[in-house]
Amino acid sequence: MPQNDALAATSADPRRWKALIFIGLAQLMVVLDATIVNIALPSAQRDLGITDGNRQWVITAYALAFGGLLLFGGRIADLWGRKRTFVVGLTGFALASALGGAAANTAMLLGSRALQGVFGALLAPAALSLLAVTFTEAKERAKAFGIYGAIAGGGGAIGLILGGALTEYLNWRWTFFVNIPFAVAAIAGALMVIREPSEGRNRNRLDVPGVVLVTTGLVSLVYGFTRAESDGWLAGGTLGLFAAAVVLLGAFVVVESRVKAPLLPLRVVLDRNRGGVYLSLGLAVIGMFGLFLFLTYYLQVVRDYSPVLTGVAFLPMVAGMITGSTQIGARLMTRVPARYLMAPGFLTASVGMFLLTHIGTDTSYPALILPGLVLMGLGMGTAFMPAMSLATHGVQPRDAGVASAMVNTSQQVGGAIGTALLNTIAASATTTWLTSHHVAPTDKALQLQGMVHGFTTAIWVSFGILVTAALIAFTLINAGRPGASRGEASGAETVEHNDVPVMAH
Repeated sequence: MPQNDALAATSADPRRWKALIFIGLAQLMVVLDATIVNIALPSAQRDLGITDGNRQWVITAYALAFGGLLLFGGRIADLWGRKRTFVVGLTGFALASALGGAAANTAMLLGSRALQGVFGALLAPAALSLLAVTFTEAKERAKAFGIYGAIAGGGGAIGLILGGALTEYLNWRWTFFVNIPFAVAAIAGALMVIREPSEGRNRNRLDVPGVVLVTTGLVSLVYGFTRAESDGWLAGGTLGLFAAAVVLLGAFVVVESRVKAPLLPLRVVLDRNRGGVYLSLGLAVIGMFGLFLFLTYYLQVVRDYSPVLTGVAFLPMVAGMITGSTQIGARLMTRVPARYLMAPGFLTASVGMFLLTHIGTDTSYPALILPGLVLMGLGMGTAFMPAMSLATHGVQPRDAGVASAMVNTSQQVGGAIGTALLNTIAASATTTWLTSHHVAPTDKALQLQGMVHGFTTAIWVSFGILVTAALIAFTLINAGRPGASRGEASGAETVEHNDVPVMAH
């Protein structure tokens, strides 16, 4: 072990691995919530009398609040302290979940979802930045981020499994109540074992204009894609929201370049490696959400799987993600540069996606869907791990919260865009196919065939997006392996570990 890494190991917090358990538990809760409600939504809609027009808001209210406030949450973590923000986020998320589980009407349910998004925006960046400042030795950092990456990647699929089981065997309200024990355990663990380093607080005044501009800009962007799904891409409201997003986010960049204490220091995103991570990860998540969305509908509607069986069908992908993240990514991260894990990882996932473009109305699960899911899981797990680590690697401690928030922002905004974009493509392809084949509404077999055609069209787009993510990762990311010496490193980023003082030259 190099001298600096040995020094890091001896001076590290002895309770850091226990802390990882509770940080991971909190992250699992947030990621689960992005998908666990999806399977329960039809039951909640019937129970509360939610109209078809308002149904999408159960998902959108969470995405808007979470995606829009993540950068603000990351800055709050830097200002208040990561541990305090982490505990506040957990407490608020648990209370909002209790409110959702007890919802007596549509407004109460939608309000609870928005509150979950608000507190999730505090919790997610605080969790990742705590991880970044707790694990400083290269090999330990790789292992910790491998576990965290597996949770971040596989949590969505686990949400589908858990959502199906809770809905089928209990009722939809338990998809909210299940968050409470997660939160209580994580709060207790945080108070007992998490120790935040005293240095690295960013005590500058809050950049209020920046908060307003980026929050309204991201909300406009996410809502624009949501409106495109329901109203069409060329509708006046959709175009107006996209135009507003461009103006607001453009103004945000101008403000951030001029204010003394910016919400998002441009140095965080203009760094070649971090920018490459944010962009490639956001694109990959667009493709991932497409798979979750269409394969869930395919298995339940076309193949007539139950909610629980649909969730179980995703288990091989979860296993692949855990294997790729902890056994491939974590073991190789300290030996090879990040782009040689991220680019091949995204390409492996794209091969899995390519297999899934060949589904039909009677496709065998073991012969085609299973290998496609395993390849998707292995590829994404391998790529997620170095992406999570590199996104916070080399940042100054005072920027750790906002750099962590950018990872979550790219994932959340990517997921919202992916859901709306790919759903619109699938619906349009299905309509075109049914029209061209003059299919009668009563012809169920051909109706299902048209639906599958729409799914495969959208999955082809997801395949192209994953290949693009791989190209971006390979082209933009040039950091050497963590822990490399000056002579071995391939970029300035690898020898300036500002958030890892013991490894700095």
